[in-house]
Amino acid sequence: MALVLPFMAAASDTRDFTHETPAQRDARMAWWREARFGMFIHWGLYSEAAGYWDGKPTPGAGEWMMNDLQIPLSQYAKLVPRFDPEKFNAEEWVRIAKGAGMKYICITTKHHEGFAMYPSALSDWCIRATPFHRDPLKELADACNREGIRLCFYYSIMDWHSSLYDPRKPWNDIATNTPDFEAYDAYMKGQLKELLSNYGPIGILWFDGCWEPTWTRARGKDLYDYVRSLQPDIIVNNRVGATSAWEEWFRNPEAVGGDYGTPEQSIPVNGFGAGRDWEACMTMNDTWGYKQDDHHWKSTETLVHNLVDCASKGGNYLLNVGPTGEGLIPDASVERLREVGQWMKVNGRAIYGTTAGPFTKQLPWGRCTTKVSGKTTTLYLHVFDWPSLERTNADRPPGALFLPGLKNKVIKASLLKSHFGWHKKLSTLSSEDGVVIFVPTQAPDKISSTIVVEIAGAPLVETMAMQQQDDGTVLLRAADAELHGTAFQYESGGPLDDIGYWTNPGDWADWAVRVTKPGQFNVSAVIAAPAGSPFDLSVGDKTIRCAGPATGNYVTFQTVDLGPVEIPAAGKIQLAVHPVKEGWQPMNLRSITLKPIYP
Repeated sequence: MALVLPFMAAASDTRDFTHETPAQRDARMAWWREARFGMFIHWGLYSEAAGYWDGKPTPGAGEWMMNDLQIPLSQYAKLVPRFDPEKFNAEEWVRIAKGAGMKYICITTKHHEGFAMYPSALSDWCIRATPFHRDPLKELADACNREGIRLCFYYSIMDWHSSLYDPRKPWNDIATNTPDFEAYDAYMKGQLKELLSNYGPIGILWFDGCWEPTWTRARGKDLYDYVRSLQPDIIVNNRVGATSAWEEWFRNPEAVGGDYGTPEQSIPVNGFGAGRDWEACMTMNDTWGYKQDDHHWKSTETLVHNLVDCASKGGNYLLNVGPTGEGLIPDASVERLREVGQWMKVNGRAIYGTTAGPFTKQLPWGRCTTKVSGKTTTLYLHVFDWPSLERTNADRPPGALFLPGLKNKVIKASLLKSHFGWHKKLSTLSSEDGVVIFVPTQAPDKISSTIVVEIAGAPLVETMAMQQQDDGTVLLRAADAELHGTAFQYESGGPLDDIGYWTNPGDWADWAVRVTKPGQFNVSAVIAAPAGSPFDLSVGDKTIRCAGPATGNYVTFQTVDLGPVEIPAAGKIQLAVHPVKEGWQPMNLRSITLKPIYP
């Protein structure tokens, strides 16, 4: 089978697109920040296999079958004459996405298997070689245009099929030539030129497969510039950079390239801070490509909460569907997307065009998104855990919601009831500690109810100080810390309830503490770490050098004594943990405890 036809990359705009003014970048990113919610589509030859090879299920993800089972290409090619998605209906796919409230669709034009899902003139390893004599990307582009949905393209840099790609996979048993990455780079640019010339304006070029040693930052910058020379307004994700680069993106995006970060299958607990655009890509079950035995579906509630969680931290949610080899989106996905759409019809205004909430700590009852307009700000409170008359939140009155540390004047608060603007006004009470909102006894929505709070000015939230316990003990939990940095985050779930991913010694954490019973204290910490690591513990204006324990891994926690400290007077102080750069090794920190020493 002829795999690659000769190609010479055409001349293009040679401007350096990695430099633009903040205003130019904001204009280019505006639609994406407004959208907040998109559909990922993984569709390829692996969809026809449906997670089975030679009658046996593959142990990994459906789209990684060729790699996981090391299937020789001469055998994998047998999927080509079987791939005939007669039930594919682009209008139906777009209708499903639009009905869910999604604003853009990103489809795999070529995954790691190297198979182009459009009739490429540069290779016959493409949909032209199948019995399906249509161009699904053209049909999808037309349907998106009619419905006002942005079409976006996924493209894998890594290619298990190409005879030019280096390093070549050992199961590529058809290639006889010597790998030539320069020629492959030209071939890849040729396919990208096809994609960006034949389907109209494309919203995002979503790269992947960037972790092999032949791909470098310099190649990534060159490819970024090339793509934007073809469509200057296109948005490019951070995986255009090399593996080490895209892992570092949130610390130094300018050095890496790409326009936004792409955490996969997870949502950062604390977001990534102002000026860091990001998008969490996640599956509905356990695999990206269709796998007929994967019925581990997330609930509609989980999907809605994930969407809200992303928006509340200034990110987008790219939710995947894996169509079958016949071209159908699985019924379980369709059902969940329909239910998400029903929620979005009422609550979409609290998602689209919002920015991260102003609260630096995760709210115990839900999340908050924000819109600033002139001299006022609208806070959208997404309440997952509705307060009842029998249960209190943060020691507040029953049937009330507490906004800790909010200092702004509340102009009005109301219950978002209908897409058409019907609201129920709510009473509020402001105090030194924050704002209390009194709510009805029943939640309007069992998944997530939205309260709209209009405040004067830009949000002003004061960090709430931790209080001493009755016996004088101060317990500082990971969940209550203020995190200053880009790499680490609060982790929860399973054995983890800690500050983790502490890979950057420049990141540090602190707690505000209100001391009512000063004196001498013994300080201890609960830490898990493969190797001991030095750090400085500051209590007020005093600093002590500490040594963390070596527990062998990141989930075996040990209590370590850090020594005595004196707090001479009552009042508000800061307690901080700063890594010592020389000798720092990552650790997970669960808590710090100050126990009073009585004479």
